[in-house]
Amino acid sequence: MNQTVASSLRLLIAEDSVLLREGLVRLFTEMGHQVVAAVGDAASLVQQADFWLPDVVVTDVRMPPTMTDDGLRAALAIRARHPTIGLLVLSQWVEVQAARELLQSGLGAVGYLLKDRVQDMTTIVTALEVIASGGMVIDPQVIAQVSAIGSGVDSLTPREHEVLAFMAQGRSNGAIASQLVVTMGAVEKHIASIFTKLGLPASEDDHRRVLAVLRYLEV
Repeated sequence: MNQTVASSLRLLIAEDSVLLREGLVRLFTEMGHQVVAAVGDAASLVQQADFWLPDVVVTDVRMPPTMTDDGLRAALAIRARHPTIGLLVLSQWVEVQAARELLQSGLGAVGYLLKDRVQDMTTIVTALEVIASGGMVIDPQVIAQVSAIGSGVDSLTPREHEVLAFMAQGRSNGAIASQLVVTMGAVEKHIASIFTKLGLPASEDDHRRVLAVLRYLEV
C-alpha cells in the first residue's frame, strides 16, 4: 500500500487488539505518516497524548479498563486538555451519548468511522486530511444514531438535507456534486442557503461547515 497524503501527520494510535494495532501502525507508516506511539488502553492514550501532542489521535471506543466507552472518554479528555489535536474514532461500535459529546464539542477536527464500513484505505486517507484541516468526517450510521432535526435544520429542503448529510461525512463540494449528479454551482448554492437558514454568517474565526454539521447533530 503506497497511498500518501499531501503532508505527513504525527499520529497516536489506541487499539486494544495487538494484531489490529500493529496493522494500523504498518498501514499508517506506509501511507507516509509518523506513528509516535501505539497503546492498548485508555489511560495510556491520554498519557501519550499529553507527552507527544500528536496531530491526530486514532482510537477505538471499547478498550481497557472497562471495555465500554473508555476510548471515547479518553478522546473527550484529550479534547478538553488539547483542543488542537484532531480525533479519529475508528470502531465497530456507536456509543451514542459519548459520541454526541465528542461530535458536539464545537471545535471540529473530529471523525467517527465504523471499521466494518471502511471499504479501502482511501476512506482513511480522506478522513485524516479532513480532520487535520479542522473538518469533520462522520459515518452515516453514526449520524443516524446521534442526530435529530432541530435548531433550524427542520427548515431545510430535502435536497439541502442531502447536501448537509454529505458535508457531515466530510465530502468536498466536488464529491457532493458527483454523488448528487448536479453541478458544483448548484452545490454551492445549496450550501449558501444552508448557512443562511442556520444563521451562520461568514466569519474568519468560524468553520461554517463544521458549525452546520454540529447543528445537524444537535439534540
